[in-house]
Amino acid sequence: MKQLFKKLSLSIVLSMSLSSIVMAEAGAESYIANVGVESNLRGLERVKQILVAPPFLPKHEQRYSGKSRIIEMEMVIEEKEIEVEPGVFVQAMTFAGTNPGPLMVVHEGDYVELTLKNPKTNFLVHNIDFHASTGALGGGALTKVAPGEEVVLRFKADKPGTYVYHCAPGGIMIPYHVVSGMYGAIMILPKDGLKDNKGNLVTYDRAYYVGEQGWYVPKDAQGNYKRYPNAVVSMNDTLKVMKNLVPTHITYNGRKGALTGKNAMKAKVGETVLFIHSQANEDSRIHLIGGHGDQVWPGGSFNNTPTVDRETWSVLGGEAVAAVYTFKQPGIYAYVNHNLIEAVLLGGVAHVSVEGEWNNDLMKQVKPPSKIK
Repeated sequence: MKQLFKKLSLSIVLSMSLSSIVMAEAGAESYIANVGVESNLRGLERVKQILVAPPFLPKHEQRYSGKSRIIEMEMVIEEKEIEVEPGVFVQAMTFAGTNPGPLMVVHEGDYVELTLKNPKTNFLVHNIDFHASTGALGGGALTKVAPGEEVVLRFKADKPGTYVYHCAPGGIMIPYHVVSGMYGAIMILPKDGLKDNKGNLVTYDRAYYVGEQGWYVPKDAQGNYKRYPNAVVSMNDTLKVMKNLVPTHITYNGRKGALTGKNAMKAKVGETVLFIHSQANEDSRIHLIGGHGDQVWPGGSFNNTPTVDRETWSVLGGEAVAAVYTFKQPGIYAYVNHNLIEAVLLGGVAHVSVEGEWNNDLMKQVKPPSKIK
C-alpha cells in the first residue's frame, strides 16, 4: 500500500511539473503584468446561478435588457468512477460530478464569477479553460488548483454564443483530463435574444444540453475492459489507447443510453426546442431523424446568421453548437451522430419523445406491409 501511494505521489508531482513547463513555454506567466484597465464593477448586481446536471439548463431569461450583472457560480471538481455501459468503468474527472459538466447561461456583457473547488480527496491538479473568455489560456493560467484548494475567476462574457470549457492543466494531462470527461459548456445569450436568418426573434419552449464524449478504455490480455482504483493508476494504459485516436465508447451525457428510453428528452408537437451540443475532442455530425435543424448557428456563434433547414450539422472538437427545431409530429426521434458506426456501435445516440396528434398531411402510411403477389 505504501508503495502504491509513493507511485501516486510521484504521478501527482509529475503532472504538476508538466503543467508548469507547458504553461511557461506557452507564455502563460505573461499575465503577471502591469494592469492597464481596471474592472469597473461599481453598482453591478450580483446574481447566484445554481448549476444543474445536463441535459437541463439553469433557470434563465431568454432576453435581458438591463445592466450587466455579476453571475456567481460554484463548481466542485470530482474524480469519480463512471460506468459508461454495463460492466465497463472509467476513472472520470468531472466538473460538478457530471459528464459533461453543467451548462452555464449568462447574457452578453455579464461577468462570470466562478469559484472552482478541488477537494483534498482528489489526486490531481485541475483548472478551467473557457473558450468564451479572453486571455491567460482562457483562464487556465489563473485557475490551477491542487487538491484542497479553491480559486475564483471572473471574466467578461462579451461574445454571444455557445462555448466549451474544459480542464487544461498542461502537457499530456490536457488530453488525458478531457478524454476522462472533464469539460462542459457555457451559453452567452444576446441581450435582445436569439435571431433567425431574417433577423426575427427566436424563442424556445424547452432547451437541452447534450455533451458527446469519446472514451478510451484499456483492455487486458484476455480482451476484457480493465478497471482501476483511480485516475492516476489508469493514466498510462489510457494514454496508449488514446494514441490510436479511436474511442472504444461514445456517450451522450456520460453513459450509453443516458438520454434514451425513460430518460429521453421530452417535447410536445408545436414546441420549439433549443439543442446545445458540445464535443471537446473529436468532431461530430448531428442529425435528428425525422426532424431538422430549423435554425443552426455554425460554431455556436450567435453573431453569425444561422443556416436553415439543416439535415445534419457539424460540431467540431472544441465546439458547442446551437440549433432549434419546432416539432410537427409525435413519436420517438433519434438524435444521433451521423457517423452511424459511432452512433450504433459505439453509443452516440439519444432520443426525443414527442407527444401530440399525428398529421397525415405531412406523412401517411398509404398501404401497410403485405406479401408481394
